[in-house]
Amino acid sequence: MSSKLFAPIKLRDLELANRAVVAPMCQYSADNGNMNDWHMLHLGSLSNSGAGLLIVEATGVELIGRITPGCTALANDENEAAMKRVVQSCKRFGTAKIGIQLGHAGRKASCKRPWESKSHSDPLTEGAWQTKAPSAIPFAPGWHTPEAYTLPEIEQLKAKFVEATKRADRVGFDLIEIHGAHGYLLHQFISPLSNKRTDQYGGSRENRIRLPLEIFAAMREVWPKHKPLGIRISAVDWMDDGLKIEDSVFFAQKLKEAGCDFIDVSSGGNHPDQKIQLGPGYQVPFAEAIKKATGIPTMTVGLITEAEQAEAIVAGGQADMVALARGFLDDPHWAWHAAYKLGAEVPVSVQYARATLKTWSPAKRYVPAAKAAE
Repeated sequence: MSSKLFAPIKLRDLELANRAVVAPMCQYSADNGNMNDWHMLHLGSLSNSGAGLLIVEATGVELIGRITPGCTALANDENEAAMKRVVQSCKRFGTAKIGIQLGHAGRKASCKRPWESKSHSDPLTEGAWQTKAPSAIPFAPGWHTPEAYTLPEIEQLKAKFVEATKRADRVGFDLIEIHGAHGYLLHQFISPLSNKRTDQYGGSRENRIRLPLEIFAAMREVWPKHKPLGIRISAVDWMDDGLKIEDSVFFAQKLKEAGCDFIDVSSGGNHPDQKIQLGPGYQVPFAEAIKKATGIPTMTVGLITEAEQAEAIVAGGQADMVALARGFLDDPHWAWHAAYKLGAEVPVSVQYARATLKTWSPAKRYVPAAKAAE
């Protein structure tokens, strides 16, 4: 059997050993934006998961762009040094290529950590900071009211994305994914639900995507030409008056013209009344629509748990890469086990090689106790 999921893929000069991706997962455990020993343990494990690519959690380009006080940032020299320590260790001992998701939480910043909240995410009371957004509209009742960006502040924001991009290169990342999804700042500009501006950054669809495209172009200018730069988007808002897939196809076409190397296709997150139609692989059709309309490589994510499911998505041409989050938390060697099922092989560190040698059949681990006793 020749697995499509475990076939290599090349983005610019970066070759990934396979198309299984560890999606960015916030850990809410940083100190003033700085990675620490928790990130060393967490990312160190996932860098040896067998996935072709590991993307580091949503990282603020400035401290007020963090989702919570525990989120990582790449906004100053201390952030950069702490992150470089972790990333260089993962690159030295791990097998996965490593990317980072750079973004800004906008009006959804200044939140409690999930384990400190009654719901998954509640706004901070003590230690809160002033949030910023395209328009002065809170995310939901009881949330902070953000200040609307002025035009000079938008120019400063672009500069912060550029500076974080330079820092990411110095840290040693192989790839950058811009966070333009899940109701965070760039999604807030794109969506008519949160962008009520009347200047060049609001109103028409073309105006609402203007800032993300300007930020992409500015980052592409300073990011090494051989390294891939992509973006994560929410393809639909799951609201009647929100973004539709046609809007995201239009945005994807403009991104392709700007030199975007891949689009990670998610959905929702920008309104508390969204009605998401959950189900296995529920976001795959959005990635497929963008891929077919534009030809740009896509990544899909969301309720994808099984090896056969991921294989069918890639083999069927619905997406080029499949990302998992909770699946890798549950099984840090998900890609190993998926490869076994699909008759493929994955890169394995020499320290772990004896667990995957052909003389040691992984199937032996899964023999039921009753069978083993016969």
